Amino acid sequence: MKYIALFRGINVGGNRKVEMKKLKILFESLGFTEVFTYINSGNIIFESEFDTKKVFSKIQTCLEKNFDFEIPTLLKTEKEMKKIAAMIPEEWQNDDNQKTDVAYLFAEADSKKIIEDLPLKKEFLEILYCKGALIWNIKRENVNKSQLAKLISHKLYQSMTIRNVNTARFLAGEKK
Repeated sequence: MKYIALFRGINVGGNRKVEMKKLKILFESLGFTEVFTYINSGNIIFESEFDTKKVFSKIQTCLEKNFDFEIPTLLKTEKEMKKIAAMIPEEWQNDDNQKTDVAYLFAEADSKKIIEDLPLKKEFLEILYCKGALIWNIKRENVNKSQLAKLISHKLYQSMTIRNVNTARFLAGEKK
């Protein structure tokens, strides 16, 4: 089965550095195959014959042994990633006029109710919930008005890991 591991909060602002080459080697040492990393923010695509629970356990144990800080990890199957990517309207892009992001949700935040709990001015953005993720699109001219920047200081921010729409589509196998 093909899996995608999403790591939260690594290699941001020079902190919590994790070398992607090392991570790839660690994943291969766990018996995972077809391992490759995608951009430095912590995305690994790989295959394993093990079920999701076993794969996640192996990853957590490995990370705890090899790094002196916690690395929150979301593990998604290729099918889950494709389902999330399919929810993104095709016209939602990242370009000079608009910005689209996917916030992959950890279990404790995975509810449609999360939209109500976020400190966003929803009249300035479009936001969708699907199991496992929030997807939003905003005109670049409205980014500050939407208070999207306040998300970083909100308690729920710790329960998500955000990727831009291009990365989300790539990880789902839509763009190579």
